[in-house]
Amino acid sequence: MSYLKYNPKLKERAKYLRNNSTLSEVLLWLQIKNKKLGFDFHRQKPIENYIVDFFCPELMLAIEIDGVSHNDKVEYDKFRQKKLENFGVNFIRFRDKDVKNNMQGCIDFIKEWIGDNTPPG
Repeated sequence: MSYLKYNPKLKERAKYLRNNSTLSEVLLWLQIKNKKLGFDFHRQKPIENYIVDFFCPELMLAIEIDGVSHNDKVEYDKFRQKKLENFGVNFIRFRDKDVKNNMQGCIDFIKEWIGDNTPPG
């Protein structure tokens, strides 16, 4: 696990986003918080000059939920993801409606990613 810097100016924005989460963010958080999947996740985590919805430093895994607010930011999201991937961050993206309508499928996908990307032990 490598240490990722962040822009301290993003701390207040991240706090605001944590306190004003979307329904799908709240629903997913309830499934992954408190190491429910065996790893510690953080909500609205600043990394470099960006904020990701969820982040597990041990896995270097960001989970993003793309809702309607992302519809006009597709190119920006791709750019942002590529920048963070250059720092070793892996991404899982879910659509808002998939989190709301198929939570178990989302959790199964995360578990499978973890299984495929962590050494046995």
